[in-house]
Amino acid sequence: MSSKLSARALKADIASFDAAFGVPVCGIDEVGRGPLAGPVLAACAFIPSEKLKHPVWDAVTDSKKLSAAKRDYLFEIIKDQCVYAIAEASAEEIDTLNIHHATLLAMKRAYFSLMLPRAELSLLCHPDRSEAERRDLRSLDFARDDNKRHMVLIDGKFAPTLPCKIQTIVKGDSKSLSIAAASILAKVTRDRMMIKLHEEFPHYGWANNAGYGTPEHLTGIEKFGITSHHRKSFAPCRAGEEMPPQMPSRA
Repeated sequence: MSSKLSARALKADIASFDAAFGVPVCGIDEVGRGPLAGPVLAACAFIPSEKLKHPVWDAVTDSKKLSAAKRDYLFEIIKDQCVYAIAEASAEEIDTLNIHHATLLAMKRAYFSLMLPRAELSLLCHPDRSEAERRDLRSLDFARDDNKRHMVLIDGKFAPTLPCKIQTIVKGDSKSLSIAAASILAKVTRDRMMIKLHEEFPHYGWANNAGYGTPEHLTGIEKFGITSHHRKSFAPCRAGEEMPPQMPSRA
């Protein structure tokens, strides 16, 4: 089978996976659970049925299976061909909540960013908001939706509490087109974020390692300490002293 035919077969397979649920679906995926620095990001993507014929979907799959150049190319097209939102939980929130709960928070923020007006979103997703207050705020928007006929597909085993039906899917970014789209949106956004931070803090190799614990990154922590973007609750960062404000970030 030619590579072109294989791509079409893959597209049909992962697109039909989403369609099989019989209701509109959003896909959610996260990136950045493992790094020592930077936020954890989540993207939520909905692909309207009229957009499914676009050829970009022939190439969309799990972002980890694509080269950086391919992801960058697909990123701009995917943004034009779906409805999406991207959200994060900061390094500080990761230290406060732990990485698991911070990841769920990022997912929740991405979903509600897609579904709710901005003012309600900021109230709903604040970590200190009580569950009763969250229920009240949710009812403001979702009471307007009589059908509530949509569901969310989430990559992995764990999901945040959302006011709709949820299906977690192990290796969902290889099975669901909407999750695969979300995985590319989240990955490219976070990589670009870490490249930007590298310009300010060039000692850690973030432009190449995206904050993961590579030898270059660990050496940078040993020599220069940590920054406000490091996750202080992660073991390699605990012993590092934070870079003083007066210390220049460039060598």
